[in-house]
Parts: sequence; structure tokens; C-alpha cells
Amino acid sequence: MEKPNCIQFFIIISITVFIFGCATSTPPRVQKSNYHFIDTPLHPLDPLTVPEINKIRSILLAYGPFSSSFPSINTLSLDEPDKCQVLAWKPGDPLPPRRATVVSFLDGQTHLLTVDLDLAVVTGDVVNDGSSYPMLTTEDLTTALEVLLTNLDFNKSILARGVDFNELVCVPPTSGWFGPDEEGKRIVKVQCFSSQNTPNYYMRPIEGLRVTIDVDKREIVKIIDTGRDIPIPKETNTDYRYTTQSPFSDMTLKTNPISMEQPKGPSFTVENGHTVKWANWVFHIKPDIRAGMIISRAMVRAENGEYRSVMYKGFASELFVPYMDPDQGWYFKTYMDEGEFGLGATAFPLVELNDCPRYSYYMDGVFASADGRPFIQRKMICIFERYTGDIGWRHSEIPAMGFNIRESRPKVTLVARMVASVGNYDYIFDWEFQTDGLIRIKVGLSGMLMVKATPYENIYNISNTDDMTGTLVSENVIGVVHDHYISFHLDMDIDGPNNSFAKVNLVKEETLPGQSPRRSYLKAIRKVAKTEDDAKIKLNLFDPSEFHVFNPARKSRLGNPTGYKIVPGETAASLLDLDDQPQIRAAFTNNQIWVTPLNKSEEWAGGLLVSQSKGEDTLAVWSARNREIENKDIVLWYTLGFHHIPCQEDFPVMPTVSSSFELKPVNFFDRNPILNAKPTFQKDLPMCFAAGSR
Repeated sequence: MEKPNCIQFFIIISITVFIFGCATSTPPRVQKSNYHFIDTPLHPLDPLTVPEINKIRSILLAYGPFSSSFPSINTLSLDEPDKCQVLAWKPGDPLPPRRATVVSFLDGQTHLLTVDLDLAVVTGDVVNDGSSYPMLTTEDLTTALEVLLTNLDFNKSILARGVDFNELVCVPPTSGWFGPDEEGKRIVKVQCFSSQNTPNYYMRPIEGLRVTIDVDKREIVKIIDTGRDIPIPKETNTDYRYTTQSPFSDMTLKTNPISMEQPKGPSFTVENGHTVKWANWVFHIKPDIRAGMIISRAMVRAENGEYRSVMYKGFASELFVPYMDPDQGWYFKTYMDEGEFGLGATAFPLVELNDCPRYSYYMDGVFASADGRPFIQRKMICIFERYTGDIGWRHSEIPAMGFNIRESRPKVTLVARMVASVGNYDYIFDWEFQTDGLIRIKVGLSGMLMVKATPYENIYNISNTDDMTGTLVSENVIGVVHDHYISFHLDMDIDGPNNSFAKVNLVKEETLPGQSPRRSYLKAIRKVAKTEDDAKIKLNLFDPSEFHVFNPARKSRLGNPTGYKIVPGETAASLLDLDDQPQIRAAFTNNQIWVTPLNKSEEWAGGLLVSQSKGEDTLAVWSARNREIENKDIVLWYTLGFHHIPCQEDFPVMPTVSSSFELKPVNFFDRNPILNAKPTFQKDLPMCFAAGSR
């Protein structure tokens, strides 16, 4: 499916690649999955294949309500079988019935369809009567741009600003929801840039020109045309491509190429296209047009050889990006990138050796375009082993004590990676598995700032810097302050579906007079959450706590309940007013941790239909019911946040900034599960040399 020319995305390639030779290996062959063309999937959770999507399209073409006009297909994905069916399934068993969930749009109405592939019929058709709309398609965005370029007033403004139409780039962002005036129609608010002498048009905004377009009526609702006195920033030093002569060539970083060599090949396998086996882990992985990447049935092997359940399903559920500028051309920039555009829909082929190292395994996504036909999103996920010199565990003893011990083990991990380029921003999602049972989920941010043009070239020209909504990052360019919040849906199944959630507080205790030379110490106090309200957590540095998901029916050798804890890393909390409309839509950011009972209809933290939503179908709304969660099949939700105050180093393209959180075993194993890991010896490694040094 073609992408519109006005929406251009770029991947930064800034690492020089050299050829290495190894005495015991030849250059590895890129591994890639081709299972999306098979007629019959091999696992109940496998995504829809090309033949299945073609069959679904045929079923919809024959469906009565669509006989005169075929709807726009906004999303089409597997309607996963119930958990009990998946858990009961064994390789070789017949698959549970294959069904698809289709979100489509026709004549101003959103249809939520269920299609049974085995019966070849539509078994459900719910028409949404709310004000929210489904994810925008590429065709929707293309339509908006076509309407824009045929408008006389818009064209006059472009000519008056001295912009060549051949160098005009326009993007149609979503509008959010700010009152009833924009209800009853699907709208986008278009912003334009100049690409004169640079591919980095994001750094050259045409400030003050905003056009609101009704996508369905194909008409312009409103044009704001101000700021003609604000110059378009110059293209100087904006080109970031390696193939372009850099103005900083004398500052090129002189680092030698580096690569992790695997003379025996990778240690992991991908069976039947989607089941990954590595070390003591096994899990199912699939691309998804909305979530980007879904990890399911994650199990880790215990000392007795038993594979024990850790997580049934995990994925990024929503991504909220509010910009902090109240101006007419900026106030609406409060994007829900996942529900409005889709992480899988905006994934581009990963760059070998730069996005993913050697010996990576690549996986394509198979999705449906707006006309229902399948298309393949090439190499959108990669899987690889990582070794960065980190230590798995170690200990040394002083020889004077009679022990001459130096024991150390390297840390090697397995990473599943997906990158979404949602307009100007690139989001790097890593699921990293460790042999000690830990899962680290990391999000990296790169790409370009969304900038605002200004008349000022220097901070000294600005009379009142307090009025600025960001930082002057280059001449005539303000990087506007903004946030990023990513909500993760984590269906934890620690040793089975029924789990509980506990908050373990560290509480200061004071000693009694004469009890000890110490006056105070800390004690761990455990409290099990009974209902959803008990599990709503706002992180607080001065209220140190651990947050455990555990199985009350499964005990360790010593009698402790087996569990995992969520370990937050660096994060941020939303500071917007709770009654501010963007915050109502993204109310999942009100807390960093939530726990809800499993409900198949509650997967997307911002709601199923997000575009122009009012916030009536969010995690906060569901959780307000305060349902019981003790010893139930529960879902853990975690929101990872970033505050971004731009700086000059973010221009013209941002170095990646990352944050993460961990799912770590707590009393899950009887002892350190990597105690028997083997050390690495010189004889285990190949002898590598630069290609020209033989």
C-alpha cells in the first residue's frame, strides 16, 4: 500500500559499517519469517495470514449492509480465542475457531464487526453510537491533503509566504476533542512545512497557518492564517543524512566498528514463525497494526525442567503526547499516537546492522489496507541476542581469608525490538529477556522535535522569555515543551491465571530505649489489594514500596507465594488539570500503576475508538467500578512517562533517550536461577580481525 508523499518519514543512519572477518565464521545470513503466506496458522494466537485476510474481504463483500458500498477498513486483526481455550491447546491439536475483529467506517458510522472464518460469515455487527472514531487510515490522510491543495485561500497564503508548491510538505494531525463544535464529523488539522534544500522539513514550519478539514465531506471547516511576519526557519544544518556532506565533518566521531560475533550462530530459535525459544524462555510474538508488537504466553523454565507461566499477554496499549502551548495553532496537539495512527501501521523496515545487529531474526507484519486487501509491513520486528559487557553475577574473596576465588558470569540477553515512526517521532520498543527470569521493557525516543517558528534568532532578542513555551534550539526555532506517556497492558499469569496484587511498603520503625545502639530501622509491611482502588499507585520517592503480583495458591519451597514485582525506572507523571480535556482522554496517566480484572473488552487504555474521543471509554472509567481483584485473573497496567524540555542538542535530530521498567521474579525460584551459568573462556571465542589486516 502506498504511503502519501506528504507524509515523509526518515530513519537516521549514522554508524559507519565495516566488514569484519572471523577465523571460525562467515558473514551471517539474515534470518526472516515467511509464515504469513500459509493457509492454516500453527498456533491459536498467530496473526491473520494473507490468505485469511483475503477470505475476510470476500466475506465482507458478500455481507448485506455492505452490498452497495464497501466500507473503509480501519483495523483488521485476530479476534483471539478465550484464554481458557489457548491454555488448553497443545501442539498438534486442532486450532480453536479462527475469528477476526474488524473496525470499519461507512456513511458516518463505525461498525465493530466479528467475522468467523470457519463459517465464512459475519457473526457480529455493532454500530458505535458515540462521538469517537476509529484509527485514521492512510487514505483518510491523503483525502485531507487533496482537499487542502484545491482550496484557493490556502494556495494564496502559500504563495504570499513565498513557498514553492514543489517544496510544500503538509501533514494532517488529529484534532483531539475540545467541545461540541467539532462533533459529528471526522476532522484533522493540517500543518505545513517547507522542504526547500532539506529533507528535514520538520525544522522549517510555516507558522500560523492551520487548516481544519472534514475528511468525510471533503471540505475545509476553518482556516487560521496568521503569523505571516514570522519567517520560515532556514535550512542550514538541518540535513541529518549520512550520505550528505556534513558541515561538521571535522567533528566526525572516530570510533571503530563493533559487532558481537556468534561463530555457532544465535542461541535462539523461532519455531513456526512466532514461537521463540531461548535459554530458559519460551514465548509467542506477533506484529499488530495498533500495538506494534505483542508478547504472549511468556514462560520460564524452572530447575526441574518445568516451564512455568509468567505473563499471558503484554503490549503497549496507548501513547499520549501532549504539547504545552495554548496558542490557536498548537492547543489541540495532544496526540494519542497508538489509537489514532497505530504503532504497527507506522512501522518501517528496520535497518540491518544499525537498528538490529548481526544474526537478527526479522519478522514481517501482515495487515489490511483500507480496501481490505492484505499488505506486508516488511521487517518490522527483529529478535537478537545482546551482550554489552554487563555482568550476570560475580564475587571475589580476599586471599588472606584462605579463599582465592574470582567468579564472574557474563550477562547475555534476548531482545525483541520494534520501531514506530509516528510522524516526527521514532519510538523504539524493546522487550528484553534475561536468564535470571527478569523481563525489561524499554522505550527509546528519537527523531525530530515538533518545533514552532519564531521571529527571534537569539535569546537576547526576546524581551520576556517567561512567555516562551519552549527552548530556542536554533535560529527562529522553538522546541515546544511536551510529554510522552506509554501505557502497558500486562496480563500477568504467575503460575496460573488467578493472581493477587500486593504493595510492600518500607516503613520506618524506631527502637525502644535501651533496645539497640540504633535509633531507627526499616521494616517491610505487606498489604494485599482487595479492590481496584487499593491498587491505584502514584509513585512517590518518599513512600518507598515494592509492587508484587503473586499466586496465593503456589508457594515456594520455603512457603513464600511465588510472584513477580514491577520495578519502575525513571518516569514522569502528568501535571495537567484532571478536568482538562486532554487529560480526561488520557486519564490512564492519573496513576502509574493500575490493576483491573481481566476483561477482553478492556485492552486499550485510551479506549477502543480514540480519535476525537471524550474519554468515556478509558482505563480510568473501567477502574472506577472498583471491582474485586484479589485471587482473580488480573491485568497489571504501567504507565511510563517522559517530560521533554527541548535543548539545542535535540536539533536537528534527537539523540535517543530511553527509560524502562522491569518485571522481576520475587520468590518465584528457590535460589538464583543462573547459579549454574557457564563462564566464558578464551577458547570459546572466535579470533576476529579487520578485513584489511590479514
